[in-house]
Amino acid sequence: MQHLQKTQGVARVRGHSPLDQKTDKPSARLYSLLQEGPLLEAAKSIVLIVSALFPIVNPIGGSPVFLALTREYPASTRRILARQVAMNSFVLLIASFLVGTHILHFFGISIPVVQVGGGLIVISNGWTMLKSKEEVDRSPEVQRKMNPTDVFRSAFYPLTLPLTVGPGSISMAITLGANEPHHLGPNVLAILAAVIASALVAMSIFLCYGFADRLAAIIGESGMGIILRLSSFLLVCIGVQILWNGASALLKSVHM
Repeated sequence: MQHLQKTQGVARVRGHSPLDQKTDKPSARLYSLLQEGPLLEAAKSIVLIVSALFPIVNPIGGSPVFLALTREYPASTRRILARQVAMNSFVLLIASFLVGTHILHFFGISIPVVQVGGGLIVISNGWTMLKSKEEVDRSPEVQRKMNPTDVFRSAFYPLTLPLTVGPGSISMAITLGANEPHHLGPNVLAILAAVIASALVAMSIFLCYGFADRLAAIIGESGMGIILRLSSFLLVCIGVQILWNGASALLKSVHM
């Protein structure tokens, strides 16, 4: 009896009583799973993908352009169109992440080449938006092209591609997908992380595009013009960065 009391006393001193060991096992396992298990890696992947794609997709900066192209639409139609653009963007990002590298391998195209070509296109689009006048997007010709009966047709081009998900975000998604592990277990978690991250980006697109009219009412006409110019300049800078990343990789591959 004394020996048993001494043993329990030592266990209490060390902080491990028999009751504590039974109750602490589930929490300890959960803690170790979060600290060392795959859930933490999946959470890191989600944060990495969102932080890499969100500045390039830039739904906040694209909302003035979206509003300018859909100014004649009622609010309900604009939200339906924004939802379709968000869904198209989600599909494009997931497809680029999952099968983008396989398509490039099939055609014999490397990721640095995609970065160079995508960077040039992003620079061209950003420069065109930066130099264009605000009245261009409101011209009758553009309004006839954006007929409400052709909502789903115009939802993909130009509103989804290249306005929202352009070459920069596609090449970034392909690059992120190429760097993920190809083993079955980690690959499943990587796919799940990509799906969640792409869904978060698509949700931000829907919120920014669907309520672009309210954002314009709060900021004002001049404020939306300033945001449009700033986003165009940032788009040019992003294109230069993408171009430089691809060109640097190509130059390093050259054997002197």
